[in-house]
Amino acid sequence: MPFVLSRLLARLKLLRSWSTPIAVVVVVFFTSWPLMALAEPAGSELVEPGNFWWYFVVTASTVGYGDFSPETGFGHLVGAYVIVGGIATLTSVFAKLASVIERAKGRRMQGTNTVDASGHTVLLGYTPGRTERVVRQLRADGMRNLVLCAWDDVSTHPMPEDDLDFVRGDLTDEDVLRRAGIDRAQNVLVDVRDDNETLAVAVTADHVTNATHLVVTLRDMEKVSLLTYVDRNVRCVQWHTSRMITEELTSPGIAEMYSVLMTHGGANTYSVPLPDSLGPVLVERCQTALARRHGVNVLAVRVDGELMVNPAWQTELPAGAVLYYVSPERLTPEQIEQALR
Repeated sequence: MPFVLSRLLARLKLLRSWSTPIAVVVVVFFTSWPLMALAEPAGSELVEPGNFWWYFVVTASTVGYGDFSPETGFGHLVGAYVIVGGIATLTSVFAKLASVIERAKGRRMQGTNTVDASGHTVLLGYTPGRTERVVRQLRADGMRNLVLCAWDDVSTHPMPEDDLDFVRGDLTDEDVLRRAGIDRAQNVLVDVRDDNETLAVAVTADHVTNATHLVVTLRDMEKVSLLTYVDRNVRCVQWHTSRMITEELTSPGIAEMYSVLMTHGGANTYSVPLPDSLGPVLVERCQTALARRHGVNVLAVRVDGELMVNPAWQTELPAGAVLYYVSPERLTPEQIEQALR
């Protein structure tokens, strides 16, 4: 019954203040006690200070243990008064709780709340489908504490079923970014609608953050140089490679490693088939012998059409198996044969 009444009266301003239930309890208690003292016979245990507060609590809450009860008819009326006062108190308490919950839910859905987390990951920008995919990959990698911060055109929380906070506003506004807690975040991803927005948001985010791992997605990687003017520690990732984005967030610096591997003149990646003249060879032999002689690191092998990344060292490779390796230069089949003999 109190809960039903609270739902009916939840919109009354009087019931939205904690002062209302406190006032009701105080008034009912300090009026019922002297009334009960007048109603009950002299020497009644019920009106003793050590007993009446207990009687008041169990009666007002409608629990009614029955260890103390009034003896007179007028005392019964006072007890009924306490019960009604208790129902009124519970009604106002439930109304206040319902109001608090509704406002908190509304702020969460509308993105008007302020995040109080720290050491979390903030995603700046929302793209339907893409952002959900990034979040799923981050969850799979064990990242739990996430905050989504989107532009004003995202009117309500786009992922309410997911356990992540939502903040909405102008992503180039310092106050909005602070509401998302990026000054206390461990990672920040700038993944917005185009590269011009990316540059503007990245500048603001870099200004607000404190030694945060800042990852930025770009359509045109030629604009990386512009971001290095802002901060040389900003990590730039190609926009369409969502998996690389999540890897950079969970393993800082890996995007730069990939970039070096894909840049001509660095530690390049190559492939080469094992010469038929060698016969079966263990991966361990390939790793150790090629590393000593040519500084090679074998990343993967392909055997009978099956690709094995980071193969076990005891894997036996038949003649013709393909090695995928990192090396300062491409090796010839003759160099491979000489090193593995």
